[in-house]
Amino acid sequence: MPETITYSVPGMTCDHCKNAVNGELRSVAGVETVEVDLDTKLVTVSGENLDDRALRAAIEEAGYEAA
Repeated sequence: MPETITYSVPGMTCDHCKNAVNGELRSVAGVETVEVDLDTKLVTVSGENLDDRALRAAIEEAGYEAA
């Protein structure tokens, strides 16, 4: 059963931010979809057996902090 986790990433301001976060999160095992909304600063990740620590690390790797 797919699960969904949403993170607030207040540092995102542009398409470059969106693409960086999206790219890093898609490389995490189990991730099927990533939706980044720059207006609300929310990132929604869906997939199987998602690992919160790995997802937060991927957001940090992109240069941002998940609140």
